[in-house]
Amino acid sequence: MNIAALEVEDYKKLNAAKIGTYQLFQETYHEETYRKMHKSGPKANFEYHLGAMDRAMEAGINDVGVGILFGLTDYKYEIVALLQHIKHLESKFGVGPHTISVPRLEPATGSDVASHPPFPVTDSDFRKIIAILRITVPYTGIILSTRENAEMRREALHLGVSQISAGSKSDPGGYTKKNHSDAQFSLGDHRSLEEVIEDIVDFDHIPSFCTGCYRLGRVGKDFMDLAKPGLIKAHCYPNAIFTFTEYLEDFANDRLKAKGYALIEKTIDESISQLGLATKVRENIQAIKEGKRDIYY
Repeated sequence: MNIAALEVEDYKKLNAAKIGTYQLFQETYHEETYRKMHKSGPKANFEYHLGAMDRAMEAGINDVGVGILFGLTDYKYEIVALLQHIKHLESKFGVGPHTISVPRLEPATGSDVASHPPFPVTDSDFRKIIAILRITVPYTGIILSTRENAEMRREALHLGVSQISAGSKSDPGGYTKKNHSDAQFSLGDHRSLEEVIEDIVDFDHIPSFCTGCYRLGRVGKDFMDLAKPGLIKAHCYPNAIFTFTEYLEDFANDRLKAKGYALIEKTIDESISQLGLATKVRENIQAIKEGKRDIYY
């Protein structure tokens, strides 16, 4: 859930409703820039906004997602500040962010700032940002939106991005209406979900639709205890394969289906077998082909 900063009692209500990850972007950690961008309204209080993750975790929300809107100020400052924020959360709660989002400013209706970023981030710098985050926070999912074009998204997958969107709309009600003239910002990747998935497969990555950790309560510190030493792969690899198999059976065209199953076999031989799970994974794949759904570890 992505929603504005709240009080602890309100976060408790969200936690009681069993939301997954709570996301809120700081947008910029540079206080002067922040105040310039938010001169009035509920977001104008820099300290209140910055403390949102503390209040959310104090309320019992296990997983939080942070992010920066790159282009508002020097990206080097933003990265150092973000890492300090992460260090603070780990020190206080024993849990770092579940996700980090890295959007760059893109042209937006009625915004001169978006069309002319004060500190534009070049493609080269953006690659560096992703690589630095992957090295310094290896346990966290890095999210890249459809703001970026297809080529950059391909490169980002190799650099460490682990979650991408597809078929997105940036205008309110955009998934139900035909006219998208009032988009909040421009999109760089207009490919369909199927096209994005096939692209991922062509680069030997397994697309995953897994939500198993949330559903099993494998969140917060329990998740971090598995993610930080790399043990989570014993769950992520199989679950990725199961959810991708469901997609192939229910939605994929013949070409993608053939590519997908070839990649699944390759992944089982090269990775799943090393985990001692090959037999069980193949059994579950067959069960999915025979009509069973919603298998996860």
